[in-house]
Amino acid sequence: MSNTTANDRYPADRYPTAGGSPRRTRKWLLGALSVAVGAALAFVVYLQFGRSEIDSEIITFEVIDDSTVDLQFTVTRRDPSQEAVCVVRARSKDGQETGRREVLVPPSDSGTVVLNSTVKTSQRPGTGEMYGCSFVVPEYLHTP
Repeated sequence: MSNTTANDRYPADRYPTAGGSPRRTRKWLLGALSVAVGAALAFVVYLQFGRSEIDSEIITFEVIDDSTVDLQFTVTRRDPSQEAVCVVRARSKDGQETGRREVLVPPSDSGTVVLNSTVKTSQRPGTGEMYGCSFVVPEYLHTP
């Protein structure tokens, strides 16, 4: 008879116990932590870039003459009681910006408003477009 024990024939790490090995548990914890951090990061990015407090879109533009373009556009705000400013611009056929204008969007009861603006240009306009909108309204746009 030999002095071999069950541990000699069947090493402990060969058949893991019901609780699992510490190494496997660490892998699961690191995986779960990575998923949680990724989800939190995605949520923060969504809050920063996914929701827009103010949206705008050109409805139509019409080239009036060699130095004028008329624009009609919508502005949608989450808080329509807050005034905003939008910048509309004109571009020539080669893509150069030839004129721009800031338009005050006054407070309203409606979340979406339709506005019209005329942009004077330095050369014949080819298109009119929305540059962007903001809630940071310059003081000179307020009427006294």
